Amino acid sequence: MPGNERERMMEAVQAQMPAKRWQHTLGVMASAVELAGRYGGDPEKADLAALLHDYAKYWPTDRMERVIREQKLPQELLSYDKELWHAPVGAYAVQQEFGITDEEVLDAIRYHTSGRANMTLLDKIVCLADYIEPGRTFPGVERVRELAVTDLNLALAAGFDSTILFLISKGKRIFPLTVEARNGLLAMQGES
Repeated sequence: MPGNERERMMEAVQAQMPAKRWQHTLGVMASAVELAGRYGGDPEKADLAALLHDYAKYWPTDRMERVIREQKLPQELLSYDKELWHAPVGAYAVQQEFGITDEEVLDAIRYHTSGRANMTLLDKIVCLADYIEPGRTFPGVERVRELAVTDLNLALAAGFDSTILFLISKGKRIFPLTVEARNGLLAMQGES
């Protein structure tokens, strides 16, 4: 991608969010490129998907809901936590606003919060980078970072475990794709 196009995207993404979230995005970008290098992913795609992953994060919920309804995004999203909405809405938005057509990049953005069954390498990299970027400080993140050094799938499964336990502790519903993602990762490890 030409440098001026990347710079334009960076400015547009930064303008969409508070400074603290921009720092998070920069951390996800660095982590995604590092994970891509470690696990044989495409560092340019990892960087691009990480840059754009939270593009719609701070959009008003009514705007995200309108996009979900009007663009026929999965309607089941509306029955789950609004924290999930920005990922598929963001994938749609960056396709429209920046002309991103690479489905692998769009899927990595689309599924970075929920995961999905049969995640691609790029899906895994961006999802895990979002979870372990250096600015994250929640309980259990160090363990996931340690696992990420040697096993992408185990690290991501541990991240999903933590997310699921957190949602259970808050009495929240668990999005089915997250359960499918976790189960798929465990199946890859030969566990049931």
